[in-house]
Amino acid sequence: MSRRAALADREGFLAWAMLLPSVIYILALVGVPFVLAIAFAFSDVTTGDPSFDWVGLSNFDAVFDDRVFWRSLRNTLLFTLVTMVLVVVFSKILANILIADFRGKWFVRFLVLLPWTTPVALSTISWLWFLDSIYSPVDWVLRQVGLIEGNVVWLGGQGTAMASVIAVQVWRLTPLAAVIVMAGLIAIPRDIDEAARIDGAGFWRRMFGITIPLALPVIAVAGLFGAIMTFTDMTVSYVLTRGGPTHSTDTLASWAYFRGIEGGDVGQGAAIALFLFPILLAGAIAILRAVRRLGAQ
Repeated sequence: MSRRAALADREGFLAWAMLLPSVIYILALVGVPFVLAIAFAFSDVTTGDPSFDWVGLSNFDAVFDDRVFWRSLRNTLLFTLVTMVLVVVFSKILANILIADFRGKWFVRFLVLLPWTTPVALSTISWLWFLDSIYSPVDWVLRQVGLIEGNVVWLGGQGTAMASVIAVQVWRLTPLAAVIVMAGLIAIPRDIDEAARIDGAGFWRRMFGITIPLALPVIAVAGLFGAIMTFTDMTVSYVLTRGGPTHSTDTLASWAYFRGIEGGDVGQGAAIALFLFPILLAGAIAILRAVRRLGAQ
C-alpha cells in the first residue's frame, strides 16, 4: 500500500484536510480583519492619512463622549431584541404551515424562501417603494379599508422609521428561521403527538405541552441566528433611512461605517465596531448555554 493511500485511510489526517479550507477561509475573512480593527482602534489612521501612529485609548474616549454612539447602542439592542422575538414567533407559525399537507406545498415553500434568497440590498430597495411617503401601496391599501386618511411618512418619523426597519428585517430572516424550526418539528416522533390526541389533548395543549418544549432547542438556535444577523446588520437601515431621522435608526454597525468610511476617521470607526464583539459574544454564550440546558432535560 502506497504512502498516499495510507494517509487517505487515516481519519485524523482526513479530518484536518477537510477542516483546513474552512480554517483558512475564517482566518482570512474574519481573523485578519478583526486583528486590523483592534490595531486601527488604537491608532490615528484616517482615509486621508493611512500612516499608523499609536494614540492609546483616545479613540475610545471620543466614542464614549459621542451621544450618537450611545443612541446607536440602544437602537442596536432594541432592534435585535424585537426582531429576534418576532422572528421566533413568526418562524414557528410558518413552520407549522409548511409541514402541513396541502396541495401546492412545494410552491408555497418556494415563495416563502424568496425573501431569504433575494439579495438584501435589492429586496430593501423594493421596500423603499412600499414605504414611500407618496406612492406607497401600503398607504393605498390602508386608505381603502379606512384605517388611515392621508399618507403615513413611514421612514420620516422616528417611531415609524424604526418600526419599518424592524419589519423589513423580520421579513428577511423569518424564512431561514422557519426552515430551521421546520427541521426540528419534523424530528419530533409522531407517536407522541398521536398519543396526546388519543388522550384528548387539543391543538393548543399539544402545541404548548409537547411541540414547543421538544422543539425549543431548535427554536433557540433559530433565534440565535436571527440575533447574530440582526446585531451585525447595517444594510437595511442604511438603504431605507441612512440612519435617520436624527440617528433614530442608526446601529453600531452603521455608525461605525459612517464614522470610519464616510467620515474618514478609521480609528474611531474601528473602535465603535469593536463594541459589537463582546456584546454579541455574551449574547451567543447565554443562548447556547440555554440550548445546552434544554437539550440535557
